[in-house]
Amino acid sequence: MPVKRGARAGVLRAAAALIVLAALASCTADSDGKTPDGRAPDGTAPDESTHTKPSPKPSPKPSTSPSTSPKAVRLPPVHAGFDYQIGGSYPPPAGVRIVARDREAEPAPGLYNICYVNAFQAQPDERDDWPADLLLRDKKGRVVVDGDWDEALLDIGTPAKRQRVADRINEWIDGCADRGYDAVEPDNFDSFTRSRGLLSADDATAFIKLLSDHAHARGLAIGQKNTVELAGQRDRTGLDFAVAEECGEYDECGEYAEAFDDRVVVVEYTDNGLRKARSGFGDRLSIVRRDVLVSTPDSADYVRKTR
Repeated sequence: MPVKRGARAGVLRAAAALIVLAALASCTADSDGKTPDGRAPDGTAPDESTHTKPSPKPSPKPSTSPSTSPKAVRLPPVHAGFDYQIGGSYPPPAGVRIVARDREAEPAPGLYNICYVNAFQAQPDERDDWPADLLLRDKKGRVVVDGDWDEALLDIGTPAKRQRVADRINEWIDGCADRGYDAVEPDNFDSFTRSRGLLSADDATAFIKLLSDHAHARGLAIGQKNTVELAGQRDRTGLDFAVAEECGEYDECGEYAEAFDDRVVVVEYTDNGLRKARSGFGDRLSIVRRDVLVSTPDSADYVRKTR
């Protein structure tokens, strides 16, 4: 069972912004008819629904042997019915055209499917599966843990370690491709903000570029999960769309929309967040309100709203 990430507290967001600014300073509801800007019913503009990425440069230690020629990468539709099912799969409600599920689940037939992968941290039940030296450690040798979720951070602080971690995550991305997913959602892009200064924004962008290249070689689009302060780094990351938690609640939807040309799927966890997201972007982005545990309909905690 996947662990839901959830939005970080406001203080973490503020800290993230300060860290990223410092790092960057050191380096250089469903829509059936056409939209006003001429997009087709699937939310795409002419010639935007697919694109082909060039083959990436060979990795020093490739985890798999991707197809000999790149497949067309299909981008998610704009302003489409969306459901976030990473806490458990169930038949998508009527009107849903995009669904996100955990990497161990099967995709929903006939829909645009996004595969959730916990890429920057090790979930508690998977910590022992990682080599000890790939878990981030402080100066005293203690594993650095995301206290909100009891997840060890992965050490992506050097090129060699980034490649080794990417080799393992790319095996999961291969699994998403083999199952028939259209895209992948690597979670915890913002883990560097919880690394006690041991990792940087540059480490995160360099690492996710390795995942982007591999995903594109397997014919998958790849989404930026949260981390609005890095949304403008697409030329460095290779990311195609955004999965934004609570961008309505925190007034961030506009930044994602601008950076990703409205290819943004939004998950809100409060009625207020849903109201704000729909008020500003209800005719542009794919928005859903879910419960924090992203429960299945048979749970008393289950919440799903689109308006």
